[in-house]
Amino acid sequence: MATKRVYFLAHGGMVQGVGFRYFTRHEAKKHNLTGWVRNTDSNQVEGEAQGDDTALAEFLKKVNVGPEGSHVVKLDKEDRDPVDTEKEFVVRR
Repeated sequence: MATKRVYFLAHGGMVQGVGFRYFTRHEAKKHNLTGWVRNTDSNQVEGEAQGDDTALAEFLKKVNVGPEGSHVVKLDKEDRDPVDTEKEFVVRR
């Protein structure tokens, strides 16, 4: 299985103030992914996730929907180079 890394940016009517970052971390851990997630100053949520192709695809499906109370209008994705030293998925401030 090849390791892949994806940058994601969730645009929405409601992606902040609804537990989106913690939902994302929960889903990443469930799928054995590493990376990070944080709120942006422009009311979006961004992050990077790394792991198996299949696990990443499932994770991104969940992030595209978001937690209860959220509304994701668009989820941008961009492939990135893997980071060998990463050990966990964290919420950044």
